[in-house]
Amino acid sequence: MTRFLHSSDLHLGKRFGNFAGDLPSRLREARHAVLGTLARHARENGVDTILLAGDTFDTETPAADVRRQALTEMAHHVPIRWVILPGNHDSLQATELWAQLAREVPANVVLATTAHPIPLADGAVLLPAPCTFRRPGKDLSDWMDSAPTPEGAIRIGLAHGAIQSFSEEALSDDVIAPDRARRAGLDYLALGDWHGAMAVDPRTHYSGAPEQDQFKHERPGTALLVDIAAAGAVPTVSPLPTGTFTWRTFDLHLLAGDDPEAGLAALLPDMRDRRQTLARIRVDGRARLVARTALLSAYGQVAPDFAWLDLDEVGLATECDVDDLDQIDRAGALREAADMLLAESTDTAQSAEARAVASAALSRLYDYAQRVTS
Repeated sequence: MTRFLHSSDLHLGKRFGNFAGDLPSRLREARHAVLGTLARHARENGVDTILLAGDTFDTETPAADVRRQALTEMAHHVPIRWVILPGNHDSLQATELWAQLAREVPANVVLATTAHPIPLADGAVLLPAPCTFRRPGKDLSDWMDSAPTPEGAIRIGLAHGAIQSFSEEALSDDVIAPDRARRAGLDYLALGDWHGAMAVDPRTHYSGAPEQDQFKHERPGTALLVDIAAAGAVPTVSPLPTGTFTWRTFDLHLLAGDDPEAGLAALLPDMRDRRQTLARIRVDGRARLVARTALLSAYGQVAPDFAWLDLDEVGLATECDVDDLDQIDRAGALREAADMLLAESTDTAQSAEARAVASAALSRLYDYAQRVTS
């Protein structure tokens, strides 16, 4: 039997520049902490090898502290062995990066930088397919079909890239053959690139990113514990939790007369989970001005509880009558602005996004007027 952990797409050093405050640094630190989490899972499950199937680093030029601290953390977990495969974000095209890594790697770290068999424990052989360029333009796993291994050895493939359309940045020339495991007689093909865990077939798996980094894959970060009893045996694959942050999308559908505050409260996670949650609320349907204002107020009250919370109102139409506008102003500049925003919010010649912006602005104007007069 051979047993190992399969992970990928740590993207160490990712900047998360679309967020503000201390959140980017918290997200970066969570990615570094994954290394300790993987090592803990390895110790608890009697694993001596961790396979990282590409994109260990987010760029081909990670900062020195990102690179060195990652290697130091790996060295701390001897005798666990780490195997690092170049991915499309940290491909072999970054010659200086891999030269630096080769000079700095501790004894328990293996750089899988050549398409050549690497012996593992318990009669297993690893067949890596390192990314030569960010867009290599060919199936780099092709060499596995004819790769020689000892009689009775367990054959494990390690690659990074797309199978069919399953890719973060898919190009047709880069697609890995979906039946590569069968063609190459692999007992298991460990893949990276797709950030959500996915079984392509019983012998071919994407581990997914151990820390979520976008709303595209709304499932907790995991690594895969893989057991292979013998050459030819179907592997047993078990997910292990690795994520610190959760990325969630909540859909809120409103009709005129609904209570938006109650609807929002019913959607959101428990208070204890919010600090580690990045969430977006997509609202659609129809609401009167007073209800829309209540929704904005409720959102403003709960947003500070979250790591990040966004309210997307593009799909929400505003119902408004003269009485509503009178509560903003009966005449003058504010009423003119309200009339203009109402007209823009219902103008089908405008894009849906432009109408949504006008509706949101009208709601905020209404809220402002209520605050001033209260």
